[in-house]
Amino acid sequence: MKIRGERECTACGTRWSYYETGSVGCPACGSLRSVGVDERTEHTDLEVEFDLTPVRADVDEATTAELAERARDRAAAYVRRRGFVRGGELRPVDDAYLAAAELRYVGDAVAGGMYLGDREELHFLALLRGADAGERPAATAVPDSLRASRGLAYADAVEAFRRDVRRWADGRELAGIERAVLERLGDQVRRVRALDGDVSPRTADRLVEAAREVGVGLRDGDEGAIARASERLDGLG
Repeated sequence: MKIRGERECTACGTRWSYYETGSVGCPACGSLRSVGVDERTEHTDLEVEFDLTPVRADVDEATTAELAERARDRAAAYVRRRGFVRGGELRPVDDAYLAAAELRYVGDAVAGGMYLGDREELHFLALLRGADAGERPAATAVPDSLRASRGLAYADAVEAFRRDVRRWADGRELAGIERAVLERLGDQVRRVRALDGDVSPRTADRLVEAAREVGVGLRDGDEGAIARASERLDGLG
């Protein structure tokens, strides 16, 4: 959506940036009446807290399934409000978003009663411990039984990024190679989804790395980054 993020309070005259506070309330007097003083700018990355502390606090009292359900719901709420355009600036696919996206899928699987061996439980607990700090388990630590969760989570993240790129690029002229790489990202997302996410964690990571290179290339006009993204996609088949 396009908004006027630089606000001026009509009650006291204070100016602030919605992009920084995430609030329409005046930081000085609390009034909700304000006017925009800049041009409308694309903004999809809404301010939202991602805090798993209350869930972690109940680790000794709640069942693993109960913890997973609560963690899944918090992660899903966070992902729904996050995006990759902030005040007109294209942002990268960040670790906090990826960890939350994966926790949403892993939490759903655990809450749904999947068999939990030691590796599955440790993987869920690792996400619960660090996802809100942007900490993700390494690809080598993902159990085979949960690799589809990572595959689908990362495919969703890359597709959300592609969607925001289209909004960010509205009115901009993208080079042919930039459009081609974005389309190839979409092809890989469709491939992962067709496989129900059942790809190696390294493949899922590589897809994200390609999306990040695309972001650098588009944001900074870096042709080398676009070329690196294309090379990463070459390795995915």
